[in-house]
Amino acid sequence: MVKITYHGHACIELNDGEYDIIFDPFITGNPVTRANPEDMKPTAILISHGHGDHLGDAIDISKRTGALIIAPFELADFCQKNGAVNVHPMHIGGSYSFNFGKVKLTQALHGSAFVTPDGTHYTGNPCGFIVNFGGKCFYFAGDTGLFGDMKTIGENNDIDIAFLPIGDNFTMGPEDAIKASKLLQAKTVIPIHYNTWPIIEQNPYDFQNRLKEIGIESIVIPFNNSIEV
Repeated sequence: MVKITYHGHACIELNDGEYDIIFDPFITGNPVTRANPEDMKPTAILISHGHGDHLGDAIDISKRTGALIIAPFELADFCQKNGAVNVHPMHIGGSYSFNFGKVKLTQALHGSAFVTPDGTHYTGNPCGFIVNFGGKCFYFAGDTGLFGDMKTIGENNDIDIAFLPIGDNFTMGPEDAIKASKLLQAKTVIPIHYNTWPIIEQNPYDFQNRLKEIGIESIVIPFNNSIEV
């Protein structure tokens, strides 16, 4: 069994009883989470791109715990230069088998930069992740618009759970996320990246019902809650 915890925005945590991995740990400053980054002790942190609401607390958590950061090359390099002691750089299309499972990077249509008072720091291409973990295949799309190669991702991977953004404005909205669900043919779709702020306000239950009408299972995990699969 894998426990899935949704910390709000795009922060997903997977735990199989032995290993714990976190995607895009935006905790500090996240208005919808009750999580405390000091309590997190992940095996690995997977970061889809360098925007502050996705890189989040990754570097601080890695510094404190020694957790492995997995990210596109330029973003991994940025994390290392800012104090992360344990990084594994990858790039889109590449895969690698870790102690907790296999990770492959997919494309994502978005941007990737970390903005500070000193300026904008380039952090490479954004990505999504295919992760084989706890006997399940997970697709974490990251921040992305709809793209036709989602069909290929679905054909090449027997996806059990797909985490898809539905917030619109910065990513796919519900309409395109429904089209993405059809292309991916995942067994279950879980919406993310919505209702953090008014600009990405959506009704995830409406999205869930619309998928049900076309025969696709969807699970809405309320912020700060968990399910087991």
